[in-house]
Amino acid sequence: MRSIVLASLLTLAMFGQTQATATLEIYVIDVEGGNATLLVSPSKESLLIDTGNANGAVRDVNRIMEAVKDAGLPQIDHLITTHWHGDHFGGLQELSSRIPIREFIDHGPNAQPNAATDDFISNVYPKLYAGAKHTVPKPGDKISIRGMDVVVITSGGRTIKNPLRGAGGMNSYCANFNPNPKGNAEDPQSVGVYISFGEFRTIHLGDLTRDKEFDLMCPNNLLGTVDVLLGLHHGQPTSNSEVLVHAVRPRVAIMNNGTRKGGDPETMKTLHLSPYLEDLWQMHFSQLSGQEYTVPGMFIANLTDEPQTSMPVAAMPAGDNAPPAPAHNGPAHWIRVSARQDGSFTITNTRNQFTKVYAKRK
Repeated sequence: MRSIVLASLLTLAMFGQTQATATLEIYVIDVEGGNATLLVSPSKESLLIDTGNANGAVRDVNRIMEAVKDAGLPQIDHLITTHWHGDHFGGLQELSSRIPIREFIDHGPNAQPNAATDDFISNVYPKLYAGAKHTVPKPGDKISIRGMDVVVITSGGRTIKNPLRGAGGMNSYCANFNPNPKGNAEDPQSVGVYISFGEFRTIHLGDLTRDKEFDLMCPNNLLGTVDVLLGLHHGQPTSNSEVLVHAVRPRVAIMNNGTRKGGDPETMKTLHLSPYLEDLWQMHFSQLSGQEYTVPGMFIANLTDEPQTSMPVAAMPAGDNAPPAPAHNGPAHWIRVSARQDGSFTITNTRNQFTKVYAKRK
């Protein structure tokens, strides 16, 4: 009898240890300047945010499925399409043919008329979610994943109006807000989420623009602080204002940029000046940053197919007269975050296996 009791106590202790050390895994997948971010809870429930590019759907879905396989997933439990741009929903049909998707989440109708997009939404998309759940969330709604708290904070051009737990203080950066130039109609519609895992915090806002960042963060900071800032609209200056990037005090930012998409000097300066930022991790070296604004290579996940003889020091100006961007269609590498409930986390660059441990925030 005594041996049975001891065995039971040992089993419970081991179970408790397993529970305490279980991690939230985040895969930031290289889809060449598009977006695909996979989150996997300790219970093996999954949330995929976007599905890569339309003009490279098979390539990008192959890369997503490599991450799915690495995580050991039989299905995608929740899929957010942040907005109806081809670099965010482009692989959706291809992915649906490869793996079951249980819930499809989007902001609703397309706000930026486009014949191909509108045809997809009207004629293809309903067939994809016909046997699953389809959700158009409102700000404040939650996505049910065991062990995590996932709150929709932006959707369909609207933002939450009440502060999250522990947030709500005045945002001093609002006084010097610089509105973005007139952009497209879809980016501001992005579905954005705030994710808590114990004491760990992260957000992904799709391609949310500066004006919506202002609505979300001014005059009061409704989010509080985060540990990891994901996405960053590929590092483009129509997003990433100080009212967001500086106010949420990320310790780490992970940019889903391309070789010639995002990483603009304006954004890079905002990030590097963010008061509590320890590191910026990138999908690619950005020629728009040059060596002027970039980070050390250990923080960059992917190289080009043909190694460059040299990296430019000066940032390359964007424009129609620029030479073609360096190609990258071969093996791709993700950046992986392993977050613990005490707020500490580890990030690994799978290209070079460079790993850095971040202790819990003091």
